[in-house]
Amino acid sequence: MNLHGLVSGAIGTVNPFVDASMQNNTGYTTNDDGVQIPTYVTATGTAQVQALTFKDLTQLDGINKNGAARGIYFYGDIQGVLRTKTKGGDIITLSNGASAGNWLVVQVLETWDVGWCKCACVLQMS
Repeated sequence: MNLHGLVSGAIGTVNPFVDASMQNNTGYTTNDDGVQIPTYVTATGTAQVQALTFKDLTQLDGINKNGAARGIYFYGDIQGVLRTKTKGGDIITLSNGASAGNWLVVQVLETWDVGWCKCACVLQMS
């Protein structure tokens, strides 16, 4: 059962959804001079941006993160850094609202079989 789908209308009246695009990291290519360039596949949709809870912050304890951090709910397969797959973190771009900008996924906090997840993201410099 997709509970998020059932309650998303009510959630959206309290905290509106924002337009977003998600750049899924697919690895990297290497230039002739040896510099690695990340590669991405882009998906679009809407996201729900919220403050991180105390439990979220506890789960992130030990990760070296600084700056603005948010919990972002998004339909899709969002991932942080996967070193064993030589994959960097995904980037979520929010195009409107107070949280507009590029947000790097530092940790996936929740995933659900119905296709949505919650991740902790840190705002990146433009």
